[in-house]
Amino acid sequence: MDTSPEVLKPDERGLGNAPPKSQGKLALALGVIAIVLSLFLGFVYLISVRRLEREVARLSQQTEGLSRTVMRAQEQSQSLAQQASQAAVNAQAAAQQRDLAKQEQSNSEAQAQLARQQAAAEQQKADQATQQAQQYRREREAGLAQLQQALGQIAETRRTAMGLVMTLDSKSIRFDFDKANIKPEYRDILNRIAGILVTLKGYTIAVYGYTDDTGTQTYNLQLSQRRGRSCPRLPDNHEH
Repeated sequence: MDTSPEVLKPDERGLGNAPPKSQGKLALALGVIAIVLSLFLGFVYLISVRRLEREVARLSQQTEGLSRTVMRAQEQSQSLAQQASQAAVNAQAAAQQRDLAKQEQSNSEAQAQLARQQAAAEQQKADQATQQAQQYRREREAGLAQLQQALGQIAETRRTAMGLVMTLDSKSIRFDFDKANIKPEYRDILNRIAGILVTLKGYTIAVYGYTDDTGTQTYNLQLSQRRGRSCPRLPDNHEH
């Protein structure tokens, strides 16, 4: 009279059926991150170089000021001692500024090294995540193969884009006309199927019931739903 296949598909939140396109996007995202990080490090280095250039220019200007001071001291012998003292003070300040510039350069190099270490650590985390995802997909694939083999011993079970599809033909389960109650002689096969499915975790199970073309479409849809819900109760994370 009708058939009622059961569909088993991996949870959409899992990584087991992640398409190659998703892997390509992940690789592209990692490449973009590496490029952005390289640009950022280059930008930081360029800022440090420009800062040092400005500092050297400023020191050059100060040196020229000292030369002019010495020339004025020669022309003004009465203020020679005072100008010489001031020149010594300016020279000391210039030395301190040069030391400060060297310290800033050292700090910039340390920051660049830290950024490289952080980038390497993030790359390592990304590699580990990729390996874990691959391992997860391998485990899910092995689990699906075992599940297909177990269900295939009960009824026809095949792999589709939706997951595993198990079809119970009219010889396996039949409903009386306009009824949704499962006859006692069919409960053994359903209990065998349920015994396999209740052990699963991370899967979505959908059960579909069908009718013939007698009656209206709305009524037949409601009858199909009642027949689907009449199968043995599954855990709460499954749906009928």
